Amino acid sequence: MLQEFKKFALRGNVIDLAVGIIIGAAFTTIVNSLVNDLLMPPLGLIIGGIDFTDFFITMKGDGSYATLAAAKEAGAVTLNYGVFLNAVLRFVIVAFAVFLLIRQMNRLVAKKDAAPAPTKQEVLLAEIRDLLKQKV
Repeated sequence: MLQEFKKFALRGNVIDLAVGIIIGAAFTTIVNSLVNDLLMPPLGLIIGGIDFTDFFITMKGDGSYATLAAAKEAGAVTLNYGVFLNAVLRFVIVAFAVFLLIRQMNRLVAKKDAAPAPTKQEVLLAEIRDLLKQKV
């Protein structure tokens, strides 16, 4: 059983997966910083600092509450649609930031992978090769 586990653990796919998880965790930190430190401050200025957290419906409890924290402290049952809207908005922002980051990375990789244009000699030799193939 130990040999079988060793064979499984040292298989390339498992190691690739482990590296992917580690890189993913580090990438999460970068994306969170991008969103929280670079995108959210200007976006907060644009939308006027609107926070949907205190948008909720009291389903069970005595009276209305000014904030969600006050409702929870009183033990009221609430439907927190504002928290959900914040989560959706944050997801859209993070997804867009990741899209921009991946798009830029793909552009950099595409530039490196692009083959150089053939020289005039190479084009001429290719034409001669094609003509010789037609005669055969």
